[in-house]
Amino acid sequence: MTAALRLGTRRSALAITQSQMVADAVAAASGRAVELVPIVSEGDVNRASLSQLGGRGVFANGLREALAADRCDFLVHSLKDLPTAQPEGLVIAATPTREDARDVVVTRDGIPLGALAPGSRVGTGSPRRIAQALRHNPRLDIHDIRGNVDSRLARVRDGELDAVILAAAGISRLGGDLGGLRAEPLGLAEWPTAPGQGSLAVETRSDIDADILAALAQLDDEDTRVAITAERTVLSALDAGCSAPVGTHAALSDGDLRVRAVVYALDGTRRIGIDRTVRLAPGYGGETGSGNEAGAADDGGPIARATRAGREAARRLLERGAADLVPRESTT
Repeated sequence: MTAALRLGTRRSALAITQSQMVADAVAAASGRAVELVPIVSEGDVNRASLSQLGGRGVFANGLREALAADRCDFLVHSLKDLPTAQPEGLVIAATPTREDARDVVVTRDGIPLGALAPGSRVGTGSPRRIAQALRHNPRLDIHDIRGNVDSRLARVRDGELDAVILAAAGISRLGGDLGGLRAEPLGLAEWPTAPGQGSLAVETRSDIDADILAALAQLDDEDTRVAITAERTVLSALDAGCSAPVGTHAALSDGDLRVRAVVYALDGTRRIGIDRTVRLAPGYGGETGSGNEAGAADDGGPIARATRAGREAARRLLERGAADLVPRESTT
């Protein structure tokens, strides 16, 4: 009898839900049972602020150690929490189709973020979201919070906070029930989110059995991988941590990849942005964007082009002074 595959996952309700979705898909693709292996990460036990923890992979390191030690066969990560540097011996075998990449503001009465009264208490542990919220409404009283989705919603429902900012994908994957609260989706053009937000990453060992790797690869969505490659390359090229105040979103349309990236001052008073489009269709290497430059003949396929687009976006941000705003992280 073929042994069940072991999927390593964090213990939170969202992580378990996401992992079970992937487990079901892998079981269908491989014909083998998949069992979840709960693993505790540093981010689950260290209650320090995300701004203090920085981009050290606190939600991924424990899982990766378990994978390298053969305590599981593959992992499921929320891609936005994954450092951009890939450890030796591990590979991202699949990036399933991305869900909603937006943030949402959740309140009791549906008042938009920009219209909240002075002193309104808004909860988020993300430096990017803090900077964006203060830029939209500098009168807010930001509370640095941690915890799962349900506990954050409860703090609004109970009146401790007037609003929280959450990822739309996380709410959707948990069933979308806000318990009577109201959600305001934030548009990606004005509110770009964390690189990879809304995406999952299925990670395994590079020496895993070929049949397992092939089964995992069936979950991969090329459009998602191309978009998140551009986004994460921006972050990596900026030398910024996963929790840096950087918002990036890339999207494909008719063979074009549009990359938007914004770097914020921590207090929201400054922003530096870039918006450019790269042609990904085979046989075409031209580019358009700010400055309307024309690129030389391109090669290497969509992933290579997305990587170059991310590097170019980061270079232009740095030319405009982004290094003065972004805390550097050598361990991202």
